[in-house]
Order: sequence, then structure tokens, then C-alpha cells
Amino acid sequence: MSSNREIHLASRPQGWPTGDNFRLVTTEVPVPGPGQLVVRNQYISVDPYMRGRMNDVRSYVPPFALDAPLDGGAVGEVVAGGSDEISLGDTVLHGLGWREFALLDAKAARKVDPGLAPLTAYLGVLGMTGLTAYAGLLEVAAMKPGETVFVSGAAGAVGSVVGQIAKLRGAGRVVGSAGSAAKVERLRALGFDAAFDYHDGPVRDLLRAAAPGGVDVYFDNVGGEHLEAAISSMNPHGRAAICGMIAHYNDTEPPAAPRNLAQVIGKRLTLRGFLVSDHGQLREQFVREVSGWLREGTLSYDETIVDGLENAPAAFLGLLRGENLGKMLVRV
Repeated sequence: MSSNREIHLASRPQGWPTGDNFRLVTTEVPVPGPGQLVVRNQYISVDPYMRGRMNDVRSYVPPFALDAPLDGGAVGEVVAGGSDEISLGDTVLHGLGWREFALLDAKAARKVDPGLAPLTAYLGVLGMTGLTAYAGLLEVAAMKPGETVFVSGAAGAVGSVVGQIAKLRGAGRVVGSAGSAAKVERLRALGFDAAFDYHDGPVRDLLRAAAPGGVDVYFDNVGGEHLEAAISSMNPHGRAAICGMIAHYNDTEPPAAPRNLAQVIGKRLTLRGFLVSDHGQLREQFVREVSGWLREGTLSYDETIVDGLENAPAAFLGLLRGENLGKMLVRV
């Protein structure tokens, strides 16, 4: 514990990030004060929303600071400090990833049980990723049994869970899009009724073939052509949960709105953006239901794990390029 390594944001990307936007920095291991913890991170999460925080623009979360460590979900062992609720040796979930050792207030950590689930699950299917899928599908889009659900970016960490929850909650048909033939096959193995590679033709045509009866619920992780196609296929009173728009995160010019946005009026559609942080009241119900599905073996999840903190930038860039299957994680 003589030294600590951190990934700092060295410069703000213009368009697609590169390795030059990041810097590996060696610092001293922090010393905890009263009510603080030092956590040796074991796994950190890299997520698409982090791209937006690299821009110096006003948003729902502050931008990352230059020449300072990035942050994000992490899970690790308490190696110094403590509180009435958290002791040395406990495993905790917190928000200061992208570094080997994190100093944080004990109240900002949540103790987890490594005996109940793999540590990585607390960053994925039982963590923010899973809750995003659960809340977006069931509360934001209010999916009903028998409805047709379309999920874009369906082989990713959130999308793959959305599709499975939809089937478990009685969806009539679940359709997913993905970026390769192998990912399409994985979606079918996960129980999707239909899936397509969006490289195989116009998304609008591929979606109409996969969901000939139209779409009632759209879970959007991509935006762009996918959102336009979904609007075209959505049935009257359809609902879209807008989770992310990864197709636009590296744009240098403002994206054009979907060209068929006027259909929202005639079809009486609801397009609703959401943040998982607004749905914390669902956490207990979510953990109970999803952990039950995991124990029964009726819900599966995929992970792509990259070894070494120094490779966290490469893992993040790979995520933006769609190189991951399921949740992208870094083993510190």
C-alpha cells in the first residue's frame, strides 16, 4: 500500500476519444479521516454515460475535471478506516472507480455480500445496470403483458437484461438489435423472439420484418436511426424509455431530430427520458425479483472483463466501439 495508481482525464475529447485523452498517474495511498474508508478497488465499471462527462458542458452530472481521476462504479475491500456499519475487510460498492485505492466517506459506500453473488454482479445485473433495465422497462415504459418490446443495443449490459425481464414479465414478443451476427445469436439464446444485426440493412426495414405487428414499447440505448425506426413501427399509444443515445455521444455537430418526429402526435406516443437515480425506491423490489430469477437460472448476464487498471481507457474505448458483450468491467 505504498503507492496508488489513478486514471486521469488529460484532455477533453473532440469527437471520438483516444488514448491520449487519458493519463496513468501514480500517487500516494490516501489516509482516512474520521468516518472515512480507504477501499482497494477490485473491479471498476466503464459505462457509455461517461463519454458525456468528458465534455465541459452543463448536464445532469458535473463534467470530469481535467488532471484529476475519473470516477464511476467500483467494488472493493475496505483496507483502512471504518464506521459503525462498515469494518475492515468488508466489501463495498461505491462511486470512485478508475483508481486502485479510493478514499471516501463511509456513508457513500454500500456494503455487499460476496457470498450471495459474484462481486461483478453488484456493478451489473444487481447494480445500476440492472436497476436501469428494470425501472426503464417496467416503470418508465410501463410494459404490459402481451405487448411487443423492441430493445436497441440489446447485447449490451442494460439491453440484454431489458429483453429478459420483458419475457419474464409476460411480453408477447421481444425484438433486439445488435452489432454483429454473434451478438444476434446470443440474443436468441437469451430468449429474444427475434433479433437483427443493424449492419444488414436499414433499421426501419429490419425492425418491420422482426415486428410485423408493430412495437408497443421501445427501450432506446442508441438513438439516431434506431429511434426513427422505432417511431415508424410503434403502435398508437406506444411508449419509449429513452435510456441512452450512444450513436450521438461522439458527434461534433448537433444531431438531426428523427425525420418522422411528427408521427408522435398522430400515434399519441410517449417518449420519456429517464435517469436511474430517480428510481431508487424500486431498489428493494428490484433486488428481490432479479436475484430470484438469477437463483432460478431464468435470467442470465454476460460480462466482458479487461485486466489491469492501465487498460481501463482501452476498455472504455472498446465499449464505445461495441466490442463488449454484456457489461464491460476492468479487473484492477
